[in-house]
Amino acid sequence: MAISLSTLKSSKRMDPPIAVIYGVDGIGKTRLASEFPDPIYLHTNGENTPDDIDLPSAEIENFNDLMNVFEELLTQEHDRKTVIIDSLDGFEPLVWQATCARIGVSSIEDAGYGKGYVEADAEWGEYLSALSALSQSGMFVVQIAHPEIVRFDSPTTDPYSRYQPKLHKRANALVREKADIVCFMNYRISLKEKEVARQTKVTHAEGGKERQMHFSEQPGFNAKNRYSMPDSIAYRKGQGFADMVKHWPVAPLYAANDNVAATPARKAA
Repeated sequence: MAISLSTLKSSKRMDPPIAVIYGVDGIGKTRLASEFPDPIYLHTNGENTPDDIDLPSAEIENFNDLMNVFEELLTQEHDRKTVIIDSLDGFEPLVWQATCARIGVSSIEDAGYGKGYVEADAEWGEYLSALSALSQSGMFVVQIAHPEIVRFDSPTTDPYSRYQPKLHKRANALVREKADIVCFMNYRISLKEKEVARQTKVTHAEGGKERQMHFSEQPGFNAKNRYSMPDSIAYRKGQGFADMVKHWPVAPLYAANDNVAATPARKAA
């Protein structure tokens, strides 16, 4: 169909964002996710909320389990406004299981020469398409991941190490591409020099209890956002969502200091 100038629409997106939150152990990833409005917590084996957080939850045991929950959220009446997936790296083996069943192998490596991971793009594509549909229906999407430190071979500098979500490189690229926000959480760290002998100094790290949410990529970690967000925001327990949402187009729908949406719950079509 030919494009007519009269059919052009605004490119400004008003849907709730699709987010990835990852960071060092114990930094508060799940707690931050729980601050999003009216969440449902979908977790893989071994993942749990902190003891003082109680959310409607279900354990995801296979790929189809998660797709079925997504379908219900998209087609049935409910009062949930956020879906949390914890964790992406726990979900990845379930993606591989589904891929193996589809192509008829027992292990993702059995396809040979990395072909299994290429085949898994189909399952990841189905998953990411469902996330887009959830966002377009009016739900926030929060994906939690653990970190890993990898060597980055930059074409413009010497190689260096950095944090990134703990996923196979193909899945990592797909997930980050489709995310509106990739938030890396870490403690604020300062490097200081100390003289230990005459003309001899050593550098050591000093960190306090201040936790930070990073939204712009730096040499030490992957991060991104599609909004005009600060590079970093200090994470205050109970205020993380409120401090982030003010930078998103959906902000007018939310009270300034309230995690409850001003819009009604989504209704089935």
